Amino acid sequence: MTDMARRRPRAARTPWITRRTAALLALCAATIALFATLVPLQTTLSGTPLALSFILGAAVCAAPLVSLTRPRTALVMFSAAAFLLPLTVDSARAISTPWPWSVSALLTFVLFVGVMTFIHGARLGAYTLIIGVLSSLIAPLLRPDMVATPGSSASATAVLIVTSSVAVAMYLIATLAAGRLRLGAELTREREHSALEESRRALVEERTRIARELHNVVAHSMSVIQVQASTARYRLPEIGDVAASEFDDIAATARTSLAEMRRMLGVLRTEDQTAELAPQHGIDDIPTLVDSIRRAGVDVGLAIEGGQAAASAGAAVQIAAYRIVQEALSNAVRHSPGARVTVRVHADPGAVRIRVHNVAAPETPNDPSGGYGLRGMRERAELLGGSLRAGPDDDGSWTVDAVLPLTSDPSGSVPEHPSAVLRATDRETT
Repeated sequence: MTDMARRRPRAARTPWITRRTAALLALCAATIALFATLVPLQTTLSGTPLALSFILGAAVCAAPLVSLTRPRTALVMFSAAAFLLPLTVDSARAISTPWPWSVSALLTFVLFVGVMTFIHGARLGAYTLIIGVLSSLIAPLLRPDMVATPGSSASATAVLIVTSSVAVAMYLIATLAAGRLRLGAELTREREHSALEESRRALVEERTRIARELHNVVAHSMSVIQVQASTARYRLPEIGDVAASEFDDIAATARTSLAEMRRMLGVLRTEDQTAELAPQHGIDDIPTLVDSIRRAGVDVGLAIEGGQAAASAGAAVQIAAYRIVQEALSNAVRHSPGARVTVRVHADPGAVRIRVHNVAAPETPNDPSGGYGLRGMRERAELLGGSLRAGPDDDGSWTVDAVLPLTSDPSGSVPEHPSAVLRATDRETT
């Protein structure tokens, strides 16, 4: 075996950091870096008092982070700080530096516009852009000493032009990026919706095909059996009363099977799962089921305990109990012909416990092949939060044990297995 054959496909690893977290970390790093440069430059080059530089710089640099959850608060905080920061400079020292926006303040303003536009939409981003530009235009009116000379006036004009141009470019980029992300999210939702509709359509088509096959093959065959069994006493006058009674039982069983087939076809052909269903069998119908098996010549013992608790069980538990007993009896008759079968149903306030036991078959079955009966019984029990065990015993017999909880257990635990409750009385006869 080569090395490639020995390699196993590796499961996709979950990234240790998401894109959202990475973007937040990058924003925090940018905020810290801008604050670390704005405060000392504003104090040393522009002559702003250290306390004011610290407070106003913190308000300006923290605005992008605050805008993630409180955009209006961040807008007010940034506007106030950006308006006051150029007014606190010393004209003698700041005349040779970029004004009214320093480099750090300009980068913070551009970052703030981008975050507001990308996260909260183009409207709030436009408000941020307009307020920031207007604040910088008002500063020369309140500090005419900073634009008193042709050189300082040209410098301030250049700073305003550069700041406005970069901020507008950031606004447009953020608007396009946000629109692209929204469009991608909408396309993803549409694809998921289309895939869901496609799977739903395929499911409906498959159910319709199954219903058609059942109607054309199984239902037709059952109808023929019912008609032949019902008319046997009239077509064959030489048969005795015992045989005629057997044919009547076969016809009644075929009619019952046809009724259940029609209900199943109604469910399969109903797309919205709202078909009106006739009352299903329950625990009270198990004696009738056992009687029908006895009339077929099978020795079946039955014990139903806790009738009041069984009567209070929900419809799902009632149907599952009946179907499990029905399938277990069918398996016993099919795979252990001539063997005695014991059915015990014990209901208590916590669960319905079912035990179907048949001794070793005295003869070899004609059809030893398996089917889907055990899987179906196990699925019925597990859907109700219960359990089912089926298998051979040491002496060659076969036992089916099932637990169907009467109430849902939030802890997910399964009630005590029925063998502990029913095995002690297994040797009793009914």
